[in-house]
Amino acid sequence: MKNKIEPQVTLVGAGPGDPDLLTIKGAKALAEANVVLYDALANEELLSYAPKKALRIFVGKRKGCHEYTQDEINQLIVDNALTYGNVVRLKGGDPFIFGRGSEEIEFVESFGIPTFVVPGISSSIAVPASQGISLTKRGVSESFWVITGTTSARKLSSDVSLAAQSTATVVILMGMSKLDQIVALFQKESKGEMPVAIIQNGTTPQEKVGIGTVDTIQKIVAEKNLSSPAIIVIGEVVGDGKKNVAFYNELKSHHNKVLVYGKE
Repeated sequence: MKNKIEPQVTLVGAGPGDPDLLTIKGAKALAEANVVLYDALANEELLSYAPKKALRIFVGKRKGCHEYTQDEINQLIVDNALTYGNVVRLKGGDPFIFGRGSEEIEFVESFGIPTFVVPGISSSIAVPASQGISLTKRGVSESFWVITGTTSARKLSSDVSLAAQSTATVVILMGMSKLDQIVALFQKESKGEMPVAIIQNGTTPQEKVGIGTVDTIQKIVAEKNLSSPAIIVIGEVVGDGKKNVAFYNELKSHHNKVLVYGKE
């Protein structure tokens, strides 16, 4: 008698890019997968944790280039679970931090399919940490904001304006296309001297970093050719980062000099 298919879906956070930053629980989930649907921001090295016979389906999205729409991805998850059983949905960072993980879980559960979530290490925290940037620091920063730079309506989040008025560290994901607007908001609050770090492809061998201020960061981005995927960190903690303090101190002494560094 043919074994009955027992569908289930596990949402796994792939971490910020370095494959070693996948959690042990995430690796165990992949090892039991019959199908893995993975994103563009999930390191493909992680697919080696899945059985050789497991189906691997790329459903990644990049700016201006979508392999599948979100509705199509939702349906693919369900179809594969009903056909093959154990599906792992592998998403970059943490699936519940601007990852549409909750939308996918809700859709799958509407079909009565059991779901599980394995949290991932969010790039919003791990990428700055990899550069020695502590998002909170006693006497410097009491809190931090994590904001999407681009909303579902393709506009800059209104929370950026509110964050610019605070003393908190501000971390902006998916914000490179809105950098000019972000800079203008901070300049409006007289924060042109505020330190800024932009980290592209953080925690990977392709990592590139630009360090500057609100007033200089656009020039740095142009000269370094920084682009998405990148994290924008704005706050005094950038200047205190153990890897950045010497660069930032020199930048403050020579305000017109552009300083950038990174791994080519």
